[in-house]
Amino acid sequence: MITGGLGTLAAARIVDLAQPLETGMPCSPSHPGFRMALLHRHGDDVDSFGGSGANELIMTGGHVGTHIDALCHVSLDNRLHGGWEATAASPGGRFAVHGVETVAPFLCRGVLADIPALHGIPRLEPGYGITAEDLRAALDGTRAGPGEVVLVRTGWPQLYGEPGAYLGRDTGVPGITGEAAEYLAGLGVRAVGSDTIATDRIPPGVARPVLAAHLTLLVEHGIHLLEVLDLEELAAMEPIEFLFVAIPLKITGATGSPVRPLAVLPPKREEKESQ
Repeated sequence: MITGGLGTLAAARIVDLAQPLETGMPCSPSHPGFRMALLHRHGDDVDSFGGSGANELIMTGGHVGTHIDALCHVSLDNRLHGGWEATAASPGGRFAVHGVETVAPFLCRGVLADIPALHGIPRLEPGYGITAEDLRAALDGTRAGPGEVVLVRTGWPQLYGEPGAYLGRDTGVPGITGEAAEYLAGLGVRAVGSDTIATDRIPPGVARPVLAAHLTLLVEHGIHLLEVLDLEELAAMEPIEFLFVAIPLKITGATGSPVRPLAVLPPKREEKESQ
């Protein structure tokens, strides 16, 4: 049973917030891309009863596709969140502290900050910097609090089928500014999600931008980032709040993990009345 007026799980609407994982999808140039290939195909080896199996090899970085950032992902002045020395925290090729295996599953309240809807446009302009005032206005009194998740929509998944445009190397990518990150940190949320490649605003033509939101949220406040979400279907439903579900993989000592987040919403009014 889901409490808080959402009804039962069987009646709830489930919105998948993940992008598909496939070869050729958009990927930051600083991370290894996703690759999948069948290694064993049906018919390669057939048993005496006529049966055969197939399997694949998957290679990917931890920050490719829809994923979560562990707290060991970013450091400032060689310090991780909590003051751990970054270079000493990864003996043997994996992190001994703040690895993604330490991130507990998410089963909490989520709220959507729909910034394009706030401005009456389908998606934000390239390189637009989302301000704290944008977030306050988009949330419109629906305040998030400790242990909860804020998802920030830019509309950028509309370009996901064009990797060059989605990555915005020449044009820039919209994202939250440092002051917006401070506002979100002040809410005490557990995680911030976005539908772009890096959450931060990426100015046009800057090869290595300063990722102020990463530094503020991950390092200073210990708030996880979820990136490359698909928030278009969710935004079309105009939710005020929802149940947010996400489970990172237990990859010991890793800096990130693929994740398949879900938004769980109550049934439509007519569905409730027919029950």
